[in-house]
Amino acid sequence: MSRVLLFTGKGGVGKTTAAAATATLAARSGHKTLVVSTDTAHSLADTLGATAGAEPTEVSPGLHLHQVDTQKALERQWGDLRDYARGFFAELGLDEVTAEEITVLPGAEEVIALLELREQARSGRWDVIVIDCAPTAETLRLLALPEALDWHVNRLLPVGRRLLRTLSPLIRRVAQVSVPEDHVVGAGERLHRGLLEVRELLTGPDASVRLVLTPEAVVLAEARRTLTSLSLYGYRVDAVIANRVFPAEGADPWRQRWVEAQAGHLAEVEQSFAPLPVHTVPYLDAEPVGPAALIRVAEAMYGESDPFAPPTVDPPLRITPEGELLLALPFAEKGEVDLARKGDELIVNAGSYRRVLALPAALARRSVREAVLRDGLLRVRFQSGGPDD
Repeated sequence: MSRVLLFTGKGGVGKTTAAAATATLAARSGHKTLVVSTDTAHSLADTLGATAGAEPTEVSPGLHLHQVDTQKALERQWGDLRDYARGFFAELGLDEVTAEEITVLPGAEEVIALLELREQARSGRWDVIVIDCAPTAETLRLLALPEALDWHVNRLLPVGRRLLRTLSPLIRRVAQVSVPEDHVVGAGERLHRGLLEVRELLTGPDASVRLVLTPEAVVLAEARRTLTSLSLYGYRVDAVIANRVFPAEGADPWRQRWVEAQAGHLAEVEQSFAPLPVHTVPYLDAEPVGPAALIRVAEAMYGESDPFAPPTVDPPLRITPEGELLLALPFAEKGEVDLARKGDELIVNAGSYRRVLALPAALARRSVREAVLRDGLLRVRFQSGGPDD
């Protein structure tokens, strides 16, 4: 199984550099490595000083860069859906160009990159896969998508299939538009299954997220919220990378003020994210571009540690042998967390993010007795009896 590493952080903190440096070090250490970006505004190839191809391209010994050809992948992954949508809008009287533009789905490039990542992981070619993610807000929306889509598909698709079979003659006669046939619905189901497999891969025991930040108050605040949200959705964070740290040696008065301010923020980072390791990268005197410069960044970043070892942190969501559900929500306050039970589902709200948890059969038959948030850990205890309304 490939070791999968995702890098995210607030825009401009250097996550692409951290991802590229890690991938370069992996290849230099003898791991067959793939590096790919889910950021639509990716600069990964520029950072590596390489040219990307539509297929994984070796840009230095053992290191392959994959820049997804969205158009080709889109046709392969959901071509039937696109064809149906184009035909549907054409029947409504829209010209071909307009219909084509409308069927360019928002977020399609990021979703396609995830599906291509699944294909690469399943190929068995790679020891290490490094993912340069979009800035945090986009990444959280993307990583929440597979589970959210699963919730809707499981409820709507069976009903939708029955309705289509019953109403399709009436729709064709009255509305004079085509309804999706079974192969179109099947394409949607394949997309759904593919995204669930992506989620299984990225929340599995060989995958983890690394948060990249700079020692600044605003960036640190966002990194805290990101850790809470990633944990809510079940993604394991195994390290924090503090980038662009000013060296204290030889500082002039202007830089000395930055050194002192950053020192205070770094102490807060260490305290806030403990026991996660915090890897620091000094502010460099030149932009790190190309393998030689990136190796120096990686060596400074990781020191003697092994950045490719399996993650040792617990998964954010666990169920104890006693039937207690544990969900890590670091930095969450009681007033920000809300819990509700609906049928065999547990709905958890943390700030502006929500997760709907399908309870396993053993817990779905039992009512919630108590829920406590303490020290960043939500404990939900169940008792015998039927589920709450």
